[in-house]
Amino acid sequence: MTRSLRILTVDDSATMRRIIRNSLKAIGYTDVIEAENGQVGLAKIQTEHVDFVITDWSMPVMTGLELVQAIRANPALKHLPILMVTAVGQKDEIVQAISAGVNGYIVKPFEAETLHQKMQQVLSQT
Repeated sequence: MTRSLRILTVDDSATMRRIIRNSLKAIGYTDVIEAENGQVGLAKIQTEHVDFVITDWSMPVMTGLELVQAIRANPALKHLPILMVTAVGQKDEIVQAISAGVNGYIVKPFEAETLHQKMQQVLSQT
């Protein structure tokens, strides 16, 4: 079943972006665009239609946390659902991400089904 959300995945690792894209495809999401850091991701959000953002935390130029803060500070973008997918799984970091405005959090590595469940959870809240 193909789902009709346009998803932006932001990660400095091309391999991780491919893994996320393949996981999304496995659960029916095929409209995926990519960015290699938060700055490029923010530019894409501002110039292209995006329904959902999946971002890493630790990236050069602009981190995922800075991207979340920039999205939440922009009245035109603040509604966007954001899922953070990162290797950082300490409680303090999770609290910091949620305080910044992420709607969900997944620690790498993860299975496609975990991604699907978290996305469903986020979408049901927004």
